[in-house]
Amino acid sequence: MIRSLGLLSRPALLSLLLLGCASPDRALYAPVPPTPGPRLAPPRITQALIPRGRYGRHRIRSMQPRYITIHSTQNYSTGAGASAHANLQLRGALRSSHNSLGYLSWHYTVDDHSIYQSLPDNEQGQHADYEGPGNRYSLGIEMCQNRDNNRTRTVDQTARLTAYLMARHNIPLRNVVPHQHWKRIRYDDRQNMGPKDCPNFLLDHGKPGTQWRDFLSKVRTYRAQY
Repeated sequence: MIRSLGLLSRPALLSLLLLGCASPDRALYAPVPPTPGPRLAPPRITQALIPRGRYGRHRIRSMQPRYITIHSTQNYSTGAGASAHANLQLRGALRSSHNSLGYLSWHYTVDDHSIYQSLPDNEQGQHADYEGPGNRYSLGIEMCQNRDNNRTRTVDQTARLTAYLMARHNIPLRNVVPHQHWKRIRYDDRQNMGPKDCPNFLLDHGKPGTQWRDFLSKVRTYRAQY
């Protein structure tokens, strides 16, 4: 192989060396090329929107989504799947004294067999960083962790939903972030809560690593099909 390099022209050799220096991150975040042929069908989404004017929608704040924030519920109770978490939002059961709205809210909840939508895509939720850019500009997706849930299928469903929302709102892969990405300063007392270990099972010691990169690779694969 070393001997054969001597047969290459200088421009070709330079191109080969530069290609070898390309970082994995650069390749991961490169634009997704269009693919010919049949496209992937949109994921099946059950709408269970919080009633307009009540609970997490008692004050509507519009949004043009620029990011997608990935969460994990960290609720391991049997039966605590997507439907259960959507119902908690419907009933106004998720109160919070630390944000200006008084309730927690997010857009989508995913488990191993279903996806529920609780907020319209063009409305802000309260899921990422109190009054920061994570809430103002990002769609929130919660992955369920209940004991009777298949995590592998949940992650796969989340990746597919993420790719679909990227295509729908023209969001680049670099703007798909874990909850850990956002700086959390509470609204009521301005206390800096620091980064959250969320989604905990896709982070390595609280930070994006191999597992997060694997998730983004899965998202990128699905995005090429939308």
